[in-house]
Amino acid sequence: MPQPSLIADASGQKRFPVQDYNLTATLTSGQAFRWQCRDGAWEGVIGTRWVRLDSGLDSILAATAEPVENWDWLSDYLQIDVDLAPILAAFPRDDAMRSAVDKCRGLRLLRQDPWECLASFILSSTKQIVQIRQIVELLCERFGERVISLPDRAHAYAFPTAERLAQCDEAELRACKMGFRAPYLKAAANMIACQEVALEKLRELPAGQARDALISIPGVGRKIADCVLLFAYGFQSAFPVDVWVTKALRELYFRRRRIKLKRLQQFSATYFGPFSGYAQQYLFHYMRLHQRSAHNS
Repeated sequence: MPQPSLIADASGQKRFPVQDYNLTATLTSGQAFRWQCRDGAWEGVIGTRWVRLDSGLDSILAATAEPVENWDWLSDYLQIDVDLAPILAAFPRDDAMRSAVDKCRGLRLLRQDPWECLASFILSSTKQIVQIRQIVELLCERFGERVISLPDRAHAYAFPTAERLAQCDEAELRACKMGFRAPYLKAAANMIACQEVALEKLRELPAGQARDALISIPGVGRKIADCVLLFAYGFQSAFPVDVWVTKALRELYFRRRRIKLKRLQQFSATYFGPFSGYAQQYLFHYMRLHQRSAHNS
């Protein structure tokens, strides 16, 4: 699919023409934790830029607090040039995937900064999304660099660098309500800051080698590593199996059977085709929406 034409002006705004793009589903599907809805639009920080995203029927209007000449960073983050149709067509044609696509159609995978993605998912262990957002917000406020936002907005902060967090002690990190995750985040920051694990080089490796490098970091297991491989690097063979995905696989594909995690991982590695990472995210978000709907009924 060709790069979409972009309409820019000098006030820090740009309109991205899109097709089949559900911005709300994408930003609330558990990939990223720094987006807040305000007056019908989504506000967050990408890198060192405060951004507001307003979605229409066939476009996304982006606004920053400062004029921007090159918007490739946002196009890449939102993966706007990805053609969703062949991805959905490659999914297995079963009732579960059809239901997930119907409920979540337009959901996209973001392409995030590897360090922010890694640190955020280290902090996500045994936490609900609302709690993860609170921890990440505290971490950014205390250790991130302030970025320019609109005058009527609260102060906004970039995600703290690995080098900055490596300078913190565990008590400072625990004060951000991350509990037992503090030593893991500290260890990860140390390893990334000293290039013991070079995150930028992982994108050049096969998925298996990149996964092994991530798992060498304390506190990073298969699930967190696969989240980073998928949401930061775009490895479609990565299929994060967490509580929600495990629930989805067992209820939708192995009902009334006692299936162990290893078998679920083997199944997911072969069944969902060349875009299994995308399929995983649809199942994940579908199960969360289904559970919420059942709870409210």
